[in-house]
Amino acid sequence: MVVPHHPAGARLARRRLAEELTDVVPPPLLVDLVAVLAELVGNAVRHADPLPGGVVRVAWRLRAALGGQQVQLRVTDGGAAAGPTMRVADTDAADGRGLHIVSGLADRWGVERDGLGQSVWAEFDPTEITRSDLAVAG
Repeated sequence: MVVPHHPAGARLARRRLAEELTDVVPPPLLVDLVAVLAELVGNAVRHADPLPGGVVRVAWRLRAALGGQQVQLRVTDGGAAAGPTMRVADTDAADGRGLHIVSGLADRWGVERDGLGQSVWAEFDPTEITRSDLAVAG
């Protein structure tokens, strides 16, 4: 899907992802997917240029795997001078934690660049117990 390079783009992407995957993945995984997608789109809007047309491209892919669905989220933007990096945020800082959230919830994440921009992706492997379950139990 394509969303505007605007803070509202994250809301549109979250809503569409939740609508399409509600009956496909376990609810705790869906919560993680929605949180990570919001971070990735938010980062694209705050830190990167838009794609032509003032947009950000958002995609997800499901693949059958032992134990459930493997899910990959991908957000493509026009890129920035500096690529995404994890920062150390002060406890009272208003931002700087987005990629820590992505790293904590996803099994893997990374960045791919080409001549048109960059894609930031995050992958989630199926497991019996998701990270959200562990956070509630812990």
